[in-house]
Amino acid sequence: MATNVNDEEYDRVKEVKQFDESKIGVKGLVDSGITTIPRFFVHPPDVLSQLKPGSKIRPDLVIPTIDLSGVDSHLSRSLFVDQIRQACSSFGFFQIINHGVPLGVLDRTIESIKGFHEEPTEIKARFYTRELGTDVSYISNVDLYNSKAASWRDTLYLRMGPKMADHDQIPEICRNEVIEWDREIKRLGEVLSGLMCEGLGVETSRLKEMTCLEGRTIAGHYYPKCPQPDLTVGTVYHTDADVFTVLQQDNVGGLQVKYGEDWVDVKPVPGALIINVGDLLQIISNEVYKSAEHRVLANSSHEPRVSIAVFFNVGNRDDLCGPLPELISSEKPALYRQFTVTDFMTRFSKREVDGKSLSNYYKL
Repeated sequence: MATNVNDEEYDRVKEVKQFDESKIGVKGLVDSGITTIPRFFVHPPDVLSQLKPGSKIRPDLVIPTIDLSGVDSHLSRSLFVDQIRQACSSFGFFQIINHGVPLGVLDRTIESIKGFHEEPTEIKARFYTRELGTDVSYISNVDLYNSKAASWRDTLYLRMGPKMADHDQIPEICRNEVIEWDREIKRLGEVLSGLMCEGLGVETSRLKEMTCLEGRTIAGHYYPKCPQPDLTVGTVYHTDADVFTVLQQDNVGGLQVKYGEDWVDVKPVPGALIINVGDLLQIISNEVYKSAEHRVLANSSHEPRVSIAVFFNVGNRDDLCGPLPELISSEKPALYRQFTVTDFMTRFSKREVDGKSLSNYYKL
């Protein structure tokens, strides 16, 4: 059988290499008319058992939704700070509505990312690379050669800061849209980081001064219909190795967040954006804020799932990072040692995308 991962004649390395060198991505596999997925996409039983319908899913739980209407009003500022602090310290995930990013920008950007992934392979292949440090790259599974099993998605990565990719390097089909999107998300990121800082009891500009808004990477994910969604995933469970993430998802769904020992569906809300705490913010906050595990199920819908994540990261990577001194006391000692962001990101680039938080490396 095509999905028998125990077949002794199966040469996984060869099959993975052939797929990678074809540069067609999972979209190309779907377009070829396959009815069974390649074996290196099949996940082990311990992972698949957690994906069965109803398995540790809490339909009664929802992540918080915060309405940012009037966020600039001094009179209601404390209300927003309380909501952000509670969401960041419990779920580590929340949705925001009335956030100020025009719906037209949201729609145009997600359609342009979808448009890129649906271009002919010969056009997309020009951007396909596994070379680290590139400003623009199209790839299927950044950890393809390191992971136990691949995930059913393709991704376009775009570096937007501290120095944006050259204008002409960004694919023309989404160039203007992602530049406009970055401008809006950068503004929103400053609003959110200020609220997060105040929730910690530190100066509003603390994260901004640490250049936590300067490093920005866009990941435009594309999850086509999977012919065997019960054998693989869209994205394995993991935490984000950044300060915080802003995510837009379309109406297909599939994102789940871990809460305790259970999983919670993050159902699409029209016009909403999803915010989640990253490993770096968990460390900086000395675990006041929580970086939550999350995953994406393989897409069983006839419609492709498209999402756009913006990862906010420290711009000055040689600076030391660790729990904020303001948050450390004899009653609340530091839980993490200091390190450079360069060291942190080097570890990130070498790891498999799985549930192991990078914060564990720096625990005292």
